[in-house]
Amino acid sequence: MRLAGRLEQIEPFYVMECAKAAAEIARGPLCDPAQGGRRMIYLNIGEPDFVAPAAVQAAAQACIESGQTQYTPAVGLPSLRQALSRWYAQRFGLDVAAERIVITAGASAALQLACLALFERGDQVLMPDPCYPCNRHFVAAVDAEAVLLPCGPEQRFQPSCEQIESAWNTHTRGVLLASPSNPTGTSIDPAVLADIVTTVRAKGGITLVDEIYLGLSYDSRFEHSALALGSDVISVNSFSKYFGMTGWRLGWMVLPPDLVAPIEKLSQNLFICPSSIAQHAALACFDAESLAEYERRRQAFRERRDYLVPALQALGLPVPVMPDGAFYAWIDVSGVCDNSWDFAFELMHKAQIALTPGRDFGRAGAQRWMRLSFASSLDDLRETIDRLGQFLQRP
Repeated sequence: MRLAGRLEQIEPFYVMECAKAAAEIARGPLCDPAQGGRRMIYLNIGEPDFVAPAAVQAAAQACIESGQTQYTPAVGLPSLRQALSRWYAQRFGLDVAAERIVITAGASAALQLACLALFERGDQVLMPDPCYPCNRHFVAAVDAEAVLLPCGPEQRFQPSCEQIESAWNTHTRGVLLASPSNPTGTSIDPAVLADIVTTVRAKGGITLVDEIYLGLSYDSRFEHSALALGSDVISVNSFSKYFGMTGWRLGWMVLPPDLVAPIEKLSQNLFICPSSIAQHAALACFDAESLAEYERRRQAFRERRDYLVPALQALGLPVPVMPDGAFYAWIDVSGVCDNSWDFAFELMHKAQIALTPGRDFGRAGAQRWMRLSFASSLDDLRETIDRLGQFLQRP
């Protein structure tokens, strides 16, 4: 079978390859209590251990029982778009017109639609290294090129305006950023982001910002949406992380007014509409009780971070920049191993801990980094630290 050449530009999703390996080990004797094994601790996937609140689940059930399962408009339920508009006003003090909000089948669909509408063969899109791998693959899937800018801890693993200026050329179409970032949990300094937006705007380019972890900020300095910088900024968001609806596959994007109709046309043809059940259920996310629950969960994630990062540092596993959002610690493992990929498999086999090696997230020294997701319980994190301590003390 002849495959499309663009597939050569799409690397395997190594996070999932490691997850499959961890699951296989978990089914074997190393994790069989009858054979003296112990359970695998999964800190490799960015999925909250909190599920959708009771009100959201009840809304989904009511939707099914009442037969509200037909197609919705391609851009989403008007009531959900209005609810998100109100949320931006209440949470961030932003006036975001509901007409600029397009509901999508997860943030992945939003990124795909944006890339299809904006980029084509010969275009280059500037992105940080490290970054979420699928973001650069969305660019590659439309035959454009993701240009990675190495970003170290001294700049919070986020690109500088100077880097963007230096890398910009006649083929550059724009930037795709993430704040807070996966895998580092770090946000772009507001002043730096403002300079980047101004620079890209002056060059006639596009600023596209992945903000799916925006609700999970732990530092008021960074708790600001890029949408505050102008209506030409495109923001992608999701109900998966802050709202705990990962498998419901529901997201949204905020667009410049003149981009809504082109995105709607693409969405009509490619997706028809997002899940109607998920959309009706998501309306309950904005109930006062649900919002209070999300804030309690945000505090729980903060407590996990505040325990985990110092505990890792004490084991000789530095986290050079304290994550200010999301639920990831980006760990420098160069002091304990030569290659984080091999180290990840060693941890799975010998300590029954599943972490994610840096191989997925970029090319600049990826072998020295590992990502740990603290989306799991505090008990799991404490057990992980105990096991890591024992493992690192072995001769």
